[in-house]
Amino acid sequence: MDAALNWTDRWLATRDRLVSSERFQRWAASFPLTRPFARRRARELFDLCAGFVYSQVLLACVRLDLFGILQVSPLDARALSQRLSLPQDATDRLLAAAVSLRLVEQRSDGRYGLGVLGAALVGNPGVVAMIEHHALLYADLHDPVALLRGDRDRTELGRYWAYAGNPDAAALGPEQVAEYSRLMADSQPLVTREILAAWPLHRHRRLLDVGGGDGSFVCAVAAAVPSIALQLFDLPAVADRATGRFATSGLADRATAFGGDFRRDALPAGADLITLVRVLFDHPDETVLQLLGAVRRAIPDDGTLLIAEPMAGTSGAEPMGAAYFGFYLMAMGRGRSRAPADFERLLEQAGFTDVRIVPTPSPLQTGLLVARPKLGAGNTL
Repeated sequence: MDAALNWTDRWLATRDRLVSSERFQRWAASFPLTRPFARRRARELFDLCAGFVYSQVLLACVRLDLFGILQVSPLDARALSQRLSLPQDATDRLLAAAVSLRLVEQRSDGRYGLGVLGAALVGNPGVVAMIEHHALLYADLHDPVALLRGDRDRTELGRYWAYAGNPDAAALGPEQVAEYSRLMADSQPLVTREILAAWPLHRHRRLLDVGGGDGSFVCAVAAAVPSIALQLFDLPAVADRATGRFATSGLADRATAFGGDFRRDALPAGADLITLVRVLFDHPDETVLQLLGAVRRAIPDDGTLLIAEPMAGTSGAEPMGAAYFGFYLMAMGRGRSRAPADFERLLEQAGFTDVRIVPTPSPLQTGLLVARPKLGAGNTL
């Protein structure tokens, strides 16, 4: 085993010396068999350097409502200059950038229409809301080394997510939960569609959505599964928003919102399905264990726990968990992106077993795990 590792290390060291050599780079770029690989690596490296600029082009398109304008009808650059209230040169520059990023594409007669990625954004208001929200993340990342060293007392994302690390989160008022609750509601449909497509909710009699926000997920389940009774648990100010939403949606007799803090208050009992939708990655392991312990005490022995959130190590989306969520949650001040094996370890400690991955249509945005209570184990957390 050691010999194999040493051989691998030696090979990787040789590779590193070659790839970092200017002479080798010039040769690889000119030799016909290696030229495609060299160009691809150069493009990947440049994209890493330029990624922030790409994201700002996207943000400009969103703030100017370029995609909404082009959804109605393709327009030429002159007409777009007037609609966007931009100088002609700036409009031309923005359009050229958007075309290169496949957000916009050129049509006949010098007009511009939606590109394949721009069209996808029109149908995903939750993604658009997140693009706007990322302005806070960019502010926190203006000095990533300072963030890594913990030199900042308070971050923009820490202020935004007012409950993160707040021992008095239950005392937050309506104005302190309103903005992030709206963002969660805007982005919820993406995840909800994945869950509804992947898990047979109609097999359950009562659902309790813990950390359920303003009730977006519960309302979607109510429409899709008329037979299921519904409960929600969140901070008191957030639960009040959910109660109002249930009333306006005609669900007052079918869905109930409970306010409290899982660190101090018992979760409502009686649900054979408890869901944690984009909740656990907001918290460090010790808090996650507290929450899973509260769930274990509330869930019946024949119940099911369903966890839905992006998973680290998702094949084809590794940078999402390690890079994006890794730094987003660091800026937020709490939480971490976890792989299924991390969840299995935490669930085992909290008194759950039979943990398994449920395939979803788009694992990039929603990973899904289910677990069952461990019979006879109870919960000691």
